[in-house]
Amino acid sequence: MKLTFNEYMDNDCLFVTLKPSDHPVYENHENITVIKENDEIVGLNIFNAHQSLGIDSFEHIRADEQTVNTINNLLDKHGIEEISPDLTHKFVIGHVDEIEPHPDSDHLQVTKVDVGTEVLQIVCGAPNVDKNQKVVVAKVGAFMPDGLYIKPSELRGVASNGMICSKKELGLPHSGAKGIYVLDDGKIGDEFNL
Repeated sequence: MKLTFNEYMDNDCLFVTLKPSDHPVYENHENITVIKENDEIVGLNIFNAHQSLGIDSFEHIRADEQTVNTINNLLDKHGIEEISPDLTHKFVIGHVDEIEPHPDSDHLQVTKVDVGTEVLQIVCGAPNVDKNQKVVVAKVGAFMPDGLYIKPSELRGVASNGMICSKKELGLPHSGAKGIYVLDDGKIGDEFNL
């Protein structure tokens, strides 16, 4: 779940993105636009958000259980079905356990990355990826700072479930050097805060 607040609109708006959508359908309710695809809620626009949600400041709003409960209370008042997003951490510290060349590419690597609760197979094209590195992993369901949604994919016939991130992809200051962000420390599986 990605939350974006725009206080500069005539009526301040909280944008709630649950999933990307190719063919959205919009339902307008009082101060709420529900965005659906195939009858599933994929997003919400909550207008007059300060007043509608009773939140004083959106400066540090997080996609957490308290925020979901606040949103669901508003939806319930308007007879709209509640949302139940996956709130597990999407940016985590991972450890590259294994690496091998991609069978159909001379620049891609197939990695096995331990993210604490599971080991993910991730295809990576970074020139500096190597075994035994601690890295930042964007898990399936993550929204990158540039809006890219991470979903299961296939790169040249090999499944990839997540992304090993560079500083640039994370929206962090970087020197322009290409490659993934290799961490000096951190506990495997812990949330990486952007």
